[in-house]
Amino acid sequence: MKVIEIASFGGPDVLRLGQRPAPVAGVGEVCIRVSASGINRPDVLQRAGHYSAPPGASDIPGLEVAGTVVEGDAQALQSAGLKIGDRVCALVAGGGYAEYCVAPAAQCLPIPAGWSDVEAASLPETVFTVWSNVFDRGRLQAGETLLVQGGSSGIGVTAIQLAKAFGARVIVTAGSDAKCAACLALGADHAVNYKTHDFQAEVLRLTDGRGVDVVLDMVAGDYIAKELACMAADARLVIIAVQGGVRSEINAGLVLRKRLTITGSTLRPQPVAFKQAIAQACLQQVWPLLAAGRIKPVVHSVFPAEQASRAHALMESNQHVGKIVLTWGTA
Repeated sequence: MKVIEIASFGGPDVLRLGQRPAPVAGVGEVCIRVSASGINRPDVLQRAGHYSAPPGASDIPGLEVAGTVVEGDAQALQSAGLKIGDRVCALVAGGGYAEYCVAPAAQCLPIPAGWSDVEAASLPETVFTVWSNVFDRGRLQAGETLLVQGGSSGIGVTAIQLAKAFGARVIVTAGSDAKCAACLALGADHAVNYKTHDFQAEVLRLTDGRGVDVVLDMVAGDYIAKELACMAADARLVIIAVQGGVRSEINAGLVLRKRLTITGSTLRPQPVAFKQAIAQACLQQVWPLLAAGRIKPVVHSVFPAEQASRAHALMESNQHVGKIVLTWGTA
């Protein structure tokens, strides 16, 4: 099979088209003939040498795929309600940039009716991440206010739509007026250009000084102190990435007085059982919204797989809104 390999750690040009033996599904797994592969920030970090694949995972990058089940463990297929020939999208720990990919059957979900494989490939990483962090860990409720840092990212556009679908108010930050406009078009109530405005001051202004109930943070670093300052009493801060650095200085007294919760998670190294629970929650809570068109795909650009370096360069430019997807064959 054709794959995209990381020839050596470095910039986008280290990605190369290669050949590997097609994988074989093991116990609990299925093999998917991949039509489309989603691109995510961890792929960029892995390519640069800053995010190694978990033990036992493929060294081929790629955390989400869409395509057709071509073989699999019979018991796992039955347990997951799948059969050979089904169109699925799947969350994987690696190996997604390839014509064939193995995935735990428990992490496969049916492609929503009317969705293309390209659109479906934009789903698993973002939907699993948002559900697990905003709704499970962050406990966002209807009527509460969510602050999303990076509202125009793949995670961000999913968080906006899901939070609105479940009755929350959404404030986002983004790096340009055009990106802010795109977030508002997706349903965000307010969008703050963090390059021209102080998001802490704007959030407090927009909430009449009360602050927000949940923060989805992909930056960390010096953002955390500012986030704590614009959070309401009993609010929850959920950290899912550290693009601004791993070190933060906080006012612990503020945490005590406001009874704040600071938590976080990373999805890739978690065991299958953990991801299976998220998959089932998404199937029950999110998939009906996808089928009804209340959550819509936001795919910014699609590249043939052999142009993976161009796709990575686009992601690093931060000029996109939503997802970037690679295609294999006729997807």
